[in-house]
Amino acid sequence: MTYDITMIGHISKDVMIYPEEEQRFIGGPVIYSSIAATRSGKRIHVITKCSEKDKAALCGMEAEGVKVSWLASPDTTSIENIYLSDDRERRKVRLLSKASSFSLEELPEAGSLIFHLAGLFKDEIPDAIIPHLAKKGSVGVDAQGLLRCNEKGALFFKNWENAHQLMPHISYFKADAMEAEILTGTSDRKDAARILADMGAKEIVITHHDGVLVLVNGEFFYAPYTAANLSGRTGRGDTTFAAYMAVRLDSDPSWATAYAAALCSMKMEAPGPFSGTEEMVYERMKHMGFSRESQEK
Repeated sequence: MTYDITMIGHISKDVMIYPEEEQRFIGGPVIYSSIAATRSGKRIHVITKCSEKDKAALCGMEAEGVKVSWLASPDTTSIENIYLSDDRERRKVRLLSKASSFSLEELPEAGSLIFHLAGLFKDEIPDAIIPHLAKKGSVGVDAQGLLRCNEKGALFFKNWENAHQLMPHISYFKADAMEAEILTGTSDRKDAARILADMGAKEIVITHHDGVLVLVNGEFFYAPYTAANLSGRTGRGDTTFAAYMAVRLDSDPSWATAYAAALCSMKMEAPGPFSGTEEMVYERMKHMGFSRESQEK
């Protein structure tokens, strides 16, 4: 079977500490990403790692129709996030435990139109996997898994030393505004997107608290986030990127950008993965000035 998107990455036992409360739940990019893409009508395969005692945490994805391939690990990744601002943009992050890294040899053979590398930290998914998968399909990469480094549990960001060598193998590259600045040296998101495109990535997706900016073939596309509240802020970038790639498979960049922003806006209004439908996203898009009729013209 050929999947639309195969997603590779750890799940995470997340500890979220806000000024007003503490929450504990199962998260990780593959959970937010797979459910957003599945609810956008795509066939999704997730390859993940966790300890055997935490395998039950995968049932939520399976219940959504996601095909999950589990790889054994002595431990499960767990991350603590201490939020320092009301807009939930500033946070202190600590790695409490981590699952073992992926290797080429253990990845199950499966056809896919897109391979999405959804890492939580550097070396979770070795860089060597990128050119290997690029021979099999398009590759989508989240900058977080390239830049976020671990030193005795402390997580910090450092520039990606293999960017110029490996970026040409990447079809879809996503970064938030801070990650884009680390990679390019500029805080101007459009300039950063241009620099990343010049490195070789085909489509650049940059998320920010105000919305999502996309650069494709020299043309920019933008759509705002319209969330009424930020109770579901965790997973914003993962959800946006997955929704964009899912819809981009059969739509133009303008429509995919608007769809991703609308879907993620709805997701941010409630904790957990996206729980709505495509029709609900289309309705949200109408309020943003987009419609399926305009897409068809």
